[in-house]
Amino acid sequence: MASGGWRLSSSSWSLQARLAALLPDLLVFGKARGPGPELTTVQGVLLGVHVTGLTALMDKFSLTCNADHSMDKMAHIFSCYIGDIVEHILCFGGDILNITVYLRNAVALDPNPRLEQTLQRHIMGNFLKKISEGQPVEYLSELRTVTMVLINLKFHKKAWMLRSCQLIHETALYISTAIKNGGGQLNQIFMFGQGCTFFSIFGLPGDKKPDECAHALESSYSIFSFCWENLAETKLVSIGITNGPVFCGVIGALARHEFTGIVELWNFNMVVNGVGSLTLSLTLLSPDTVIGPKVGLVARMVIAYPGLVSCDEVTYLRSMLPNNNFKKLPEKKMKNITKPGKIYEYLGHRSCVMFGKRHLARNRSELHPLLGREKELEAFQMALRKCVQQKEGQAVLYEGAKGYGKSQLLAEIDYLAQKEGHRVLAMELKKTDAGQCFYAIQTLMAIFFEIDLCPPHDRQQLLRSRLCGVVEEPLHCIFNDLFFVKFPLSFIVSHMDDLDRQKKIKACLIQLLQEAVKEESLIFLIDEAQYIDIASWEFLVTLLSSVPVVMVMALSSTSALCNLAQNFVQSPQAAYVSVPILVPSLLLEMVCQDLGVVSIPRELQIYFLQRSFGVPLYCEVLRQSLLSWEVLLFHVLQKEEEEDSKWEMLTTNATKSAMYKVSPTSSEEELYICTVREDVNLDTLFLPPLLKEIAVIQLDGLTPAQQMLVKCAAIIGRMFPTDLLQRLLPGWTKKKMEQVLRSLMELRVLCLVSKSQETAPGSALTPCLIPLIVQAEKQKWKLDVSPTTALRMQEELSSSPLAVLQFGVPLLREAAWELWPKEKQATLHLECARFLQDWACRCESCSGGDFVPFHRFAIGPVQNSFATSWFCRAQNSSSQLREGILTKLQKPSTQENFQFDKKSFRNQDRLRTEQEFLDHVNRMKAQASNKKEVLNVEPCQCGAILELVLSPLTQHCIIIEDSASAFYYLLEAAAASLYMADNYMAFFYLKKATSLLGQSSAFSFLKKPKLKISQFEEATFCSLRAEVCFNMGQITLAKKLARQALQLLKRNFPRTWLGMIFQSFLEKYRHSTSQRQAPLNRNTKVCQPPPPPPHNSEKKLAVLQQRVRCLSLLWRLYSLETTASSRRFSRLAALMQMNSAEEFVNQTQIISAYVDFSQFSQRMGYKEEWQCYELLAIQRSTQCTVSREGLLLTAQLLQALAYSKLCLGHLDLSIHLGYQAHAMCKQLRKPALEYLVLSVLFKSAFLKNKYGLCVHVLESQWELISQSDSILGLACFYSSCLDLLLYGEGLLCRPFGECLRFIQQYEHSCILSSRSNVMLGVHSSLAMWFARHRQWDQFEHSFSKARRLVDRTNASLFGTHGFVRFLECQVMALQKITEDASKHIPKTRIQTLKYFKEFFSRCSTSPVYHSWVHNLKASVSLSGHEGTGAVPLATVFRLNNTCLTTTQVKEAWMDMSIPSQRSLSLLEFGKVDGAQEKKNKPRTPEYVLNKDGQEVQECILKHTSL
Repeated sequence: MASGGWRLSSSSWSLQARLAALLPDLLVFGKARGPGPELTTVQGVLLGVHVTGLTALMDKFSLTCNADHSMDKMAHIFSCYIGDIVEHILCFGGDILNITVYLRNAVALDPNPRLEQTLQRHIMGNFLKKISEGQPVEYLSELRTVTMVLINLKFHKKAWMLRSCQLIHETALYISTAIKNGGGQLNQIFMFGQGCTFFSIFGLPGDKKPDECAHALESSYSIFSFCWENLAETKLVSIGITNGPVFCGVIGALARHEFTGIVELWNFNMVVNGVGSLTLSLTLLSPDTVIGPKVGLVARMVIAYPGLVSCDEVTYLRSMLPNNNFKKLPEKKMKNITKPGKIYEYLGHRSCVMFGKRHLARNRSELHPLLGREKELEAFQMALRKCVQQKEGQAVLYEGAKGYGKSQLLAEIDYLAQKEGHRVLAMELKKTDAGQCFYAIQTLMAIFFEIDLCPPHDRQQLLRSRLCGVVEEPLHCIFNDLFFVKFPLSFIVSHMDDLDRQKKIKACLIQLLQEAVKEESLIFLIDEAQYIDIASWEFLVTLLSSVPVVMVMALSSTSALCNLAQNFVQSPQAAYVSVPILVPSLLLEMVCQDLGVVSIPRELQIYFLQRSFGVPLYCEVLRQSLLSWEVLLFHVLQKEEEEDSKWEMLTTNATKSAMYKVSPTSSEEELYICTVREDVNLDTLFLPPLLKEIAVIQLDGLTPAQQMLVKCAAIIGRMFPTDLLQRLLPGWTKKKMEQVLRSLMELRVLCLVSKSQETAPGSALTPCLIPLIVQAEKQKWKLDVSPTTALRMQEELSSSPLAVLQFGVPLLREAAWELWPKEKQATLHLECARFLQDWACRCESCSGGDFVPFHRFAIGPVQNSFATSWFCRAQNSSSQLREGILTKLQKPSTQENFQFDKKSFRNQDRLRTEQEFLDHVNRMKAQASNKKEVLNVEPCQCGAILELVLSPLTQHCIIIEDSASAFYYLLEAAAASLYMADNYMAFFYLKKATSLLGQSSAFSFLKKPKLKISQFEEATFCSLRAEVCFNMGQITLAKKLARQALQLLKRNFPRTWLGMIFQSFLEKYRHSTSQRQAPLNRNTKVCQPPPPPPHNSEKKLAVLQQRVRCLSLLWRLYSLETTASSRRFSRLAALMQMNSAEEFVNQTQIISAYVDFSQFSQRMGYKEEWQCYELLAIQRSTQCTVSREGLLLTAQLLQALAYSKLCLGHLDLSIHLGYQAHAMCKQLRKPALEYLVLSVLFKSAFLKNKYGLCVHVLESQWELISQSDSILGLACFYSSCLDLLLYGEGLLCRPFGECLRFIQQYEHSCILSSRSNVMLGVHSSLAMWFARHRQWDQFEHSFSKARRLVDRTNASLFGTHGFVRFLECQVMALQKITEDASKHIPKTRIQTLKYFKEFFSRCSTSPVYHSWVHNLKASVSLSGHEGTGAVPLATVFRLNNTCLTTTQVKEAWMDMSIPSQRSLSLLEFGKVDGAQEKKNKPRTPEYVLNKDGQEVQECILKHTSL
């Protein structure tokens, strides 16, 4: 618009004033006129303004940007330009007769119902409804694809003006009637010297209909025929038809505007009678502006191809009409049109004189099988068996919406039937075929006679050969009209009337088919069977009851079928099958198959799932569009992965870190993966035209109010809160919004996916109390929209303070979003960002605050670029996005005085401390059971906040081009993803943040950065990337980024030996000093709400948090290596982490640091420090309160304690502690911690020979892994499965083949290559399996891989376990060499003993395996000396099987028969420090299953969730 403030003014006008503003004074203030045309003489001055260059400007925009964006820019420029002209004209008392203006005195009009009704006749119906509802005119503009029809009439010179007006009136009435059913509107009428031009549009807002192009062509031909046949004065009729995207909206100024066509794009004149008089024709005008390159093309086509009905190539292709209805026209030059494309003449609907060529349009893929259609194929196989066995006709009808894969299903049936030797007659019908009598049977029988594709001159001879012997020769001529042949007319046939001939034809055809089925089975395949004509249905009903054939039909709907077809469907011989959508896993597998890759990135998976909703056609069109737009990049999957040195090169490795969606067919096959181009944002990619048209048709089928709500909801995202939606709806009350929402839910357009919980009485809903509960994955795909559920949704919408809904129809959200003009789109996205910014924090159950701790406090003053951003322009000058403190942030507690006395590290004191901790856990459980309604112990909702707040917020900021805010929230989203253990999505958000910063280069210092960020944000960016790299196995890059982050945080980490030694001395001194200066105060509560911190301390706390995070990551990185320098650097990082945590004076951080240092010490084999700092953490945690933070800390300690007891060999106690930790994790929804707990539980149960319990634990692990597709988690899972296969006494969780395939596919990934502890156990277990099955070549292959890893492991539980498995393989190899009398026996024996010595030296902190290893060592001694007295391999196998059963510990302190109410006692623990042997009798597998099953149930009953 020309003026920025006119919208607010016009929205408050009355309906009469708003209508008057769309029309000229001649209609508003003139006298009332009749329904017919009139000539009116107006005295005045006619001012003609001719604006040139608009078409050239449109071409310029089309070349520099995409079509939709160019139209948006063009509309804005045109509105401002014309609006200024209009305002000047109106200021001097003029009026606008054509183009666009607002009414000058419209507001001052007195209420006049008759005038209002008169004005309504000149406004389009859908536009009038929206205006009547009070929708602001700026909400009515859209960017959409329409079909434009330009009709140019030229009259003879002898026609008088009045007669010409009458002709135009008659033509306008006929045109309006002809185009109405197809969704067309007569938009403009232009009158010139001896003729006129009619401009019609199909598909304006609210008028989109299916088969739009076909309707436009057919109605145009009808209009063309009408003008030639009924208007005698017509000299020439020319019609042009184009289809393409245009801008449909309001253009003009405040006093006068229109929704009308741009007349500059074609030439017209006004008739002036004398000086100052103007003659014009008063006709129906539509206030709708249409701007786009196709508008200019259609105007040029009527000039270049006069006297024809011409159309462009897009209209020709999208009409789906038969090719014989068109004729290609020669190319001609057109003014200002550089590439018009192919132009066709439409010849009207013609009968298809050539039958055939209607075989199935879809071909079966020879490379990939049909996915997810097993039940549908079984229905066909069953019908085929019945037909063969019972000699009765059978029919199978597949019903499904367009795109569900029915054609592909028929192609698969065609292939299977022909493979089995059956004869298949397949055809596909079109919509025009339904009007041709007997066409379906005519085509089928032509295929049956094999005359469908033969030359016309051979058709008769071929048909004669098929008829001979079955049909008498005098009756051959009866088929002349049916098959376009010329048999001589016989006497018998000449005396038949039409009815008798039809009966005879049907009888002969049935006779021919009966003879044919005696030799071979016949199968009819008919696609698009809803287009079968009535005569063909009648024949099919008779055929089904008289001939044993199988008819397979695919149709879109059975509701609109004729009565004969309904009887056919309901026949007992017909089977009805509904074709469903594909489930997500099969859909993604189909995508990978079609792309020829084994894996696609997560964002691409989300793109396909959210846009296709499981519809195969939508998925296929989206895939083809991505390929044509060159969005995807393909990479060869190298077998040997290498680490990347730069963050920008990690995209491929990130995709490799995901699970394969398609399993490779062979190990030698070259595998591919695909990624998305770095500069592409999948969220803002436009829909392909075909899919957008489908969705817009659905949108236009809604009421204007429903359309407005859907369009506003589309701005928010796939899921949207109702409170935010109401802020976008212009002037809507909550009651009106709820009514429209309920109507849309009844239509299944929307569905409720989140339910808000009511706050406590008197409390206000704060941002930290966001009550969002995300449905399970299955509920997302199987939406419950039953009447009962709909009623429940209505009640919840009315009673809930906040509800979250999602779109239930595919593509609708994307199509509605694309309809918005860019300027209005950005304004609405800004409003969304304002709303969501206050909710972008952790949930209240996680104590609130930023996901990057104290993020908003640490960034300092807002940058200059942010000061001019959308957010700051929208808010007042004193309000900034990142300022203000939420009520709940991570605050430090007061300094807790504590001192550790090494004298307390006696066994008795340690037991007492552990007993106090376990008593405290029991008390917390008792308290928590009475506080289930307390928010602090509610499940974590951070995942919902990430999905519904942070992720949309980043998108809003990117769209409104606020890079500073987008970067801020991308860091928050990445931190939230890591908090939720979703590493890939963290990488995805960080990759987006990288693109905002711009590409780094060697000369970056010469360039001004795209975005300036604070030093803290840069450090956080490095820290988050380092953590992501660590999880992806990029160890070198992770170290580099972690060091860089510490440097930015002003905490340098040494790089040299000398620096490391000096820094270690300083850190040890700092730690000892802090320990001596802090006496113990047991009255301090660890997790109580802390007092306010000192002024301006938040920034320091933010820096400390990031330092601790980086140092914790560094020691884990260095602990993966076993060199002396790496061990020292790892120890230094762990010590620095502990010292930095002690600066917090926040006991939660200190306890976590102590637990980390304890775990580090156990991995490195520092036994004394391991138990020392574990005890320190326990002592500090005994005052935890019942809160989520306290429960989470307690669960972490329980996991650490269970791990410790497992390493020491206290297996029953480890199981008990593990179950308690698991119950807490389930309640707190912490899957990462829960997985660690289950790993400890499995190892404890496995070493305890509780194999039934092991299976139960593995099933729980699989549920967690299947949600995350973690390769490392799967490697640990399959390692456990191999343990169970080797020693589980017949029990198995996964077959060996599945385990082996996984290892072969992923063993070279960077993730697993960096985890030597895990892979040592995996390869050693594989080697043991091959040895037991005497596959010695495979044994050597796996054992050689394990041998290369044994020196790269540490003393962690997985490392020790893998070392034990390796020792078993080494003993097995020694015995094999001994049996073979090899000369390498002495060397192998020495190497074996060396490995035993190294094990006891390295793995001192895991004595649980020591007795097992002692047994293995004894088996080596049994083999004799120097190769003599060798023990047979069978004996070695038995020894290995019994090693595990002898690894039991005497646990007198544990009585499992104690009732569950009694506290766990450690008083009888004594001085047991390691594993002691206890001989057990072997048990049968049945006994194991029964006993372990009972134990599992007992554990579940004792340790249910809090």
